[in-house]
Amino acid sequence: MALTTYSPISSDWPCQVKTPGSYDWERSAAKWLRELVPARYASYPALIRHPVLLARHALIQVQNEARVARTALQTARAELPALGLPESVIEHTIKMYAAEVMQLQHIARSVRAVSQALVESNTARAPH
Repeated sequence: MALTTYSPISSDWPCQVKTPGSYDWERSAAKWLRELVPARYASYPALIRHPVLLARHALIQVQNEARVARTALQTARAELPALGLPESVIEHTIKMYAAEVMQLQHIARSVRAVSQALVESNTARAPH
């Protein structure tokens, strides 16, 4: 079986995942993707056997985490003072949420890149 020569040029490609087409790259992709979903999903046979399905679920998971972080960020200034928190803690929390939103957006782009490579790899192996 010929290996593809796809080379991720995107800065979104996760450093934990080997280059598509290299030895064991799909295993490294699946390992990284499993870290993005709740641990209980690691035992589901469909997600174990089909990394592209795992990628789909990881993207949904990360997108929802980003949505939660955005909601927390958008409501922090209005809701946190009622909890009796000092202004310095509120400001730190707002910065934390903003950083988390940015990080999750980057992770989502990385998952999309890995997912696309997995789809292309599956397509290349599929009988024509």
